[in-house]
Amino acid sequence: MSATEHAVEMTRVAAEAALGKLGEGLVAFDVSEQLAIADVFLIVSGHNERQVGAIVDAIQDALIDRGEKVLRREGQGGNHWVLLDYGDLVVHVFRTDDRANYALERLWRDCPEIPLPQETPTAREQN
Repeated sequence: MSATEHAVEMTRVAAEAALGKLGEGLVAFDVSEQLAIADVFLIVSGHNERQVGAIVDAIQDALIDRGEKVLRREGQGGNHWVLLDYGDLVVHVFRTDDRANYALERLWRDCPEIPLPQETPTAREQN
């Protein structure tokens, strides 16, 4: 079993939104074999609490535009680590320092990685 096409498309939409707010270190893992609660984990970093908040808001707005509603949002108080749960997709947006501390990539490194864009469409057009 692997992540559904719907989950992968949601992941790409969320990744583009994060990149639009200068999110960094984007990585997505297909966790469908290991977890029954989600297909994909998307991990993103922001340099500070304000940027983390902007990334989270951009992801939510982009997915709302696609008709997706967040089931649960946790951690927005300090914007050090915000989790957005969309069922098939779980997004983790970390402040850079906190991401290194929790090292989620280490926990999920055995899962297949989903290819993601690493720059915004606008940046690609300018190059």
